[in-house]
Amino acid sequence: MNELYTDGACSGNPGPGGWAWVLVQNELVVQEKSGFELDTTNNRMELLAVIFGLKYLNNIGEREVLVYTDSIYVKQGITDWIKKWKLNGWKTANKSPVKNRELWEELDTLQSQFQIEWKWVKGHAHNQFNNRCDALAVQAYKQRT
Repeated sequence: MNELYTDGACSGNPGPGGWAWVLVQNELVVQEKSGFELDTTNNRMELLAVIFGLKYLNNIGEREVLVYTDSIYVKQGITDWIKKWKLNGWKTANKSPVKNRELWEELDTLQSQFQIEWKWVKGHAHNQFNNRCDALAVQAYKQRT
């Protein structure tokens, strides 16, 4: 099964940020990509990492994936909170608009095209692929600023 590791990083929040994904098969990195935005937030970068990773898999015709994220925001958002947001007209429990709605909608559309298992992994721990994602995301914004 494809394993997609994703991460976002930001220097300041908001500030310059980077995102990255690493595609792993049989414990080997088979593809990786990163990008940046000059004025963004960490949560946006976390979401973009997953979105761009899934777009890559979609383009090569892969439909089963295990997605690893170190972002509770992403994992809880896409597996739990999004259902309530949609029912509440894209409002949070305290009736304020959902932040990053356009990215959540894009991720929701993308995930419907896959069989996804979502896994949370502790950031900055001993997971080599998550650490690789973090290094790529940080490098992406540092090289562009």
